[in-house]
Amino acid sequence: MLGPEFCTRPRGAGGRGAALAFVFATVLAAAAATNCLPREERPVPVRPVSSAGASTADRDEVARAAADAVADGKSGAKAAEEVVSRSGDRWGAVYDPREYEEFEQALDGRYVGVGLSARRGADGRVEVARVQDGGPAAKAGLRPGDLLRTIDGRPLRGRSVSEAVALLRGDGQGAGARAGSAVVLGVQRGPRVWTETLRRARLATEAVTVRRLGGDAVLIKVSAFTRGTGERIGDAVRGAPEGAGILLDLRGNGGGLVSEAVTAASAFLDGGLVATYDVHGREKALYAAPGGDTERPLVALVDGGTMSAAELLTGALKDRGRAVTVGTRTFGKGSVQMPSRLPGGSVAELTVGHYRTPAGHSVDGRGITPDLTAGDGAEERGRTVLSGLGGAS
Repeated sequence: MLGPEFCTRPRGAGGRGAALAFVFATVLAAAAATNCLPREERPVPVRPVSSAGASTADRDEVARAAADAVADGKSGAKAAEEVVSRSGDRWGAVYDPREYEEFEQALDGRYVGVGLSARRGADGRVEVARVQDGGPAAKAGLRPGDLLRTIDGRPLRGRSVSEAVALLRGDGQGAGARAGSAVVLGVQRGPRVWTETLRRARLATEAVTVRRLGGDAVLIKVSAFTRGTGERIGDAVRGAPEGAGILLDLRGNGGGLVSEAVTAASAFLDGGLVATYDVHGREKALYAAPGGDTERPLVALVDGGTMSAAELLTGALKDRGRAVTVGTRTFGKGSVQMPSRLPGGSVAELTVGHYRTPAGHSVDGRGITPDLTAGDGAEERGRTVLSGLGGAS
């Protein structure tokens, strides 16, 4: 399921800077937010890449191109982007200062949009999947299941959901339209067809939601690893009834900050290895903090939309024998991107390495195969497994 305001595409699929490279399934949008590994002891965003896109751009060459362009009075970001494009680094990206500012805000769970998530309906058309409380779409009365026929007069028939998301965001207007800008939706509900003009607003997302299931079980849905997500997962685990099992839903989670995924792992592990990764050939390791809850039954739900930081967490829980994983093979994003500031103020994020699970398995281009395969009935299957582990009715 694709979300509203952030959508990324591989290089060549359109959209400079991969349109803010974020996949916040359900709440934000599908695409490709991912790992964040330390740079000067600070978490930084990284991007997804498949094994087919393992080529990397030379950072010095990118910086020289930007500097030469700026010296000639041209766009440093555009010149750097051309170098990255030629390099074959599919998920390397160059952002102008405003784009990068918006990306940083997205890591905080803030975005500009209308507050709806989109998905492909059973008939192939784009429909509303979820409406965010208090957002422009909710105030206009839009509901899940409403069909989106047009956006700003552009028909959506034949377009991908990613393209619809880009139109909702206002891609093509710089890094995306600003708060207060208008977007006109053509909507259909049953036989009724109408247009609705919405004003984009700055919204905040809820990356972690918690609900009690029947019996002694709690479902923790994690849609993205924005700042503070790991701590909220820990709070949810500590706040669950004594002895209750946890169904950790990572389906459609495009990743986010790896530091947050490590904090989340710490909620379920008593220290130990979470993942290893290499940067320019030097291997490093990520460790969970001690003191996590290692007793509660735990089932993790995953699918093809489980990416990057979410795969890192999945791999740690699976390899460490802490969780039973249920669902379908994950996306397979295990590459690492790191940012560097370029002359003129733009930012380049280039692939520098890959990460591996505690057992040494590479995720990139392979994904993680769950312990038990389940498609549409994954949640029900997960609850059954959890019951067998002693944590649900």
